[in-house]
Amino acid sequence: MVSESLDTRGFSQARKRFGTWISRSVLQSPARVSILGFASLISVGTFLLMLPEASTQHGIGLINALFTSTSACCVTGLVIVDTGKAFTPFGQGVLLVLIQVGGLGIMTMSTLFLVVLRGRASLAGRTVIHETYSHGREGSLSSILRDVLLFAFAIEAIGVILMFFRFLPARGGLDALYISVFHSVSAFCNAGFSLFSSSFMGYREDWLLNLTLCFLIMAGGIGFPVLSELKGQSPFKKRTWSRLSLHSKLVLSTTAILLVCGSVLILVMEWRNTLSTLSVPGRFLAAFFQSVTARTAGFNTLPTGNLANETLLVLMLLMFIGASPGSCGGGVKTTTLACLSMLGFCRLRGQERPQAFRRTFSEASVGKAVSVVLIGTLVIIIATLAILMTEVGGVSHLQSQGKFLELLFEVFSAFGTVGLTTGVTGGLSAGGKLVITMVMFVGRLGPLVIAIAVTRRSISRYHYAEENILIG
Repeated sequence: MVSESLDTRGFSQARKRFGTWISRSVLQSPARVSILGFASLISVGTFLLMLPEASTQHGIGLINALFTSTSACCVTGLVIVDTGKAFTPFGQGVLLVLIQVGGLGIMTMSTLFLVVLRGRASLAGRTVIHETYSHGREGSLSSILRDVLLFAFAIEAIGVILMFFRFLPARGGLDALYISVFHSVSAFCNAGFSLFSSSFMGYREDWLLNLTLCFLIMAGGIGFPVLSELKGQSPFKKRTWSRLSLHSKLVLSTTAILLVCGSVLILVMEWRNTLSTLSVPGRFLAAFFQSVTARTAGFNTLPTGNLANETLLVLMLLMFIGASPGSCGGGVKTTTLACLSMLGFCRLRGQERPQAFRRTFSEASVGKAVSVVLIGTLVIIIATLAILMTEVGGVSHLQSQGKFLELLFEVFSAFGTVGLTTGVTGGLSAGGKLVITMVMFVGRLGPLVIAIAVTRRSISRYHYAEENILIG
């Protein structure tokens, strides 16, 4: 009896210590809570997609289910199987829920449920939501959540209505509604999942459908902080632009520049290639659509595998940049590009700190931008090396010509949570699929969040003496 009592007491103490460790090491860290939340969502999605009821093939296997679940939760869009043919309505419904929850953010949805059920949220949840969506804007947690959900569902509803009347003449009412809802959510969340085997290549000159998708993708990609600011401003007033914050100005201006430059480059480089069979207006539309979707959406109206090498390079750069902070997209973000670009430009002009729109960037912002790009580049290098080893390891480059560019493109697509592919996704080995799965996970959460979560915080109490080194 004494032995049993000691064993019970020891187990109780061990459980208490474990609970204390979880509370201090995980639940008090927003970065670790986010990682745990997405990992849990991916695990649940993997289990559901492995059920025989989820697929027409009576089970797609653990690796394929894990890959697809991660792609949906991380709103990437890379697929191993045909979404419209391989999954039943139940499986497609699971994907739709994963896309919606993953797009809005697991912390947003979990905090919303806690607020509804208990009237309060955890400290980590409040911290993540305020840092992600409020951007210093005063407001209660409930008001921020309300705005996020209002923007998401209102914009998705607009997309559903526009696409419904486009699909209605050729399909029945319920079928048209189902297709419209699925693609509207997928587009706004920048997921890129499509029920059509060739994505939207069959609608490449359909102006209504293409522009609707572009609207949804851009709305989901500029970020909720910008949408919230624009909501309180009249677009017809002259002083609207001057009243916006530096963040919103950088997001809108950088997004516009990337869209224009990307469209022009794709148009020029593909004029006699994949665009040659289209009408002149259709070529402009297809180039614009491809420029929009390359910034983390993943839909395509042009055959990505047939694009010119220089076009693939441009798409990789766009995918690496990605969307904007507080959005449904991935990448290093538009504000990071703007910050580093202005840093280089201002240094060339002899200015110590970057400036834009009569504002000076904080040192913390500059340091974070540099860190994000460096860590993101390191992730891509390591992932590319790993996938080359799993797919063409030990084979001469003469025997694997073209594979390097295709696999590098796949890594960039996974990191930017885009979903564009040259066609190699389905042929990846189990090791290659796991590599891409990890890259999608890192790309959705952000490389800096991962780095913060796995490192221990320590406050330096002293600094060494400074000394200059030769640079450049």
